[in-house]
Amino acid sequence: MEDYRAIADRLADDIARGRLRTGDQLPPQRRFARQHGIANSTAARVYQELIVRGLVVGEVGRGTFVRAAAPAPEPSLAEPADARVDLELNFPVLPGQPARLAQGLTRVLRPDAFAMALRPVGASGSTPAREAAAAHLGRGGWAPDPQRLLFAGNGRQAIAAAIAAVVPPGARLGVEPLTYPVVKGIATRLGVTLVPLAVDDDGLVPDALIAAPALRAVYLQPTLHNPLGFTMSEGRRADIAEVLERKDMYAIEDAIYGFFRNDLPPLAMLAPERTIVVDSLSKRLSPGLTAGFLVTPSRITQAVASSLRSGAWMAPAFALEAATQWMTDGTAADIEQSKRQDAAMRQRITADRLAGQMLRTDPHAYHCWWELPDPWRAETFVAAAARRGIAVTPAAAFTVGTGHAPNAVRLALSSPPTDTLTQALDVLLELAHGRPEDAGPE
Repeated sequence: MEDYRAIADRLADDIARGRLRTGDQLPPQRRFARQHGIANSTAARVYQELIVRGLVVGEVGRGTFVRAAAPAPEPSLAEPADARVDLELNFPVLPGQPARLAQGLTRVLRPDAFAMALRPVGASGSTPAREAAAAHLGRGGWAPDPQRLLFAGNGRQAIAAAIAAVVPPGARLGVEPLTYPVVKGIATRLGVTLVPLAVDDDGLVPDALIAAPALRAVYLQPTLHNPLGFTMSEGRRADIAEVLERKDMYAIEDAIYGFFRNDLPPLAMLAPERTIVVDSLSKRLSPGLTAGFLVTPSRITQAVASSLRSGAWMAPAFALEAATQWMTDGTAADIEQSKRQDAAMRQRITADRLAGQMLRTDPHAYHCWWELPDPWRAETFVAAAARRGIAVTPAAAFTVGTGHAPNAVRLALSSPPTDTLTQALDVLLELAHGRPEDAGPE
């Protein structure tokens, strides 16, 4: 019997030569097997091989389609987009914000203070930094212990350090089936296997966490999940906390969007000895001058600190000094409040311009999830939007594993000016109302 890889090679050549074009649908696997005189199981391996190579994408309930383009060498969202309108990355910098941040640097730049910023800093930072961060990160009645606070260079490094500390190479980490794309890259580099766990409209399903075998930890986003936008109820958080205790398991709680819901405590309030909270100033303030935070269970604080040191993920002293100043003098809190108002305004714009579309979001979030109408497919829609100068992110970027991805895109709403956002949404809606074959180059 012919090897499945040889069959996949021929199909790959057809795609490269244009005999199979972007958006073309492959036949159902059973029909493909009959056409080629192979077993159904061999056909399934051919399709899986094409998915692994990044040449096709599977869509739930619809079939398998030729991808719009070869996948990027780095995960989506890893670098700023080149498109004229960026609805791919969420790094909000408000008008006037640079001037407000610059005012806070005046004290840090005094020679005596700046001398402190030139010295090396450890994973635990300084006492003023820990106290400022503990006060600033507290929300919904939760007040982290400054002695359990550690610092990373940014949120991604905080996540990497947390995973490395509690999930050894070769072990399994539970995640939501649609998760932060950077986590997929981190897991690959650390030799960690990601295991997708079922979610519903209230977040991670406790029974899925119970049923999954041999998990060392779970990474989750309980507040304003990226990309789906849900926020766990208090009852669901209590159920997850109970499962963590029962299974003697750690949770890595990504709280990067938690500041948009200051009224809600993190999962860590219910399971403080089972939860590592990771956060940063990237969304709160800016990605260019940021710091990452980890609030750790007391018994693994030193293990996480060791992970930060061995991974070279510690915060630079100057960034930490600047962050401490902004958190202490109220600059950070002021900017965050402005961003909460800005996010709510952009959600109203989106709801108005995309009225009638299948959106999943939250009025507090800087992003929304758009389930595309027929006959559009996510990869084709992304390519059509790019030709109009708009970058959006396909569901495949968030999907764990190499299987089927939802027919949806995520819109990041924070970067463009509001008038540009409005115009971009109008263009995307016009595309959605049309047909893929009519959306050729302009």
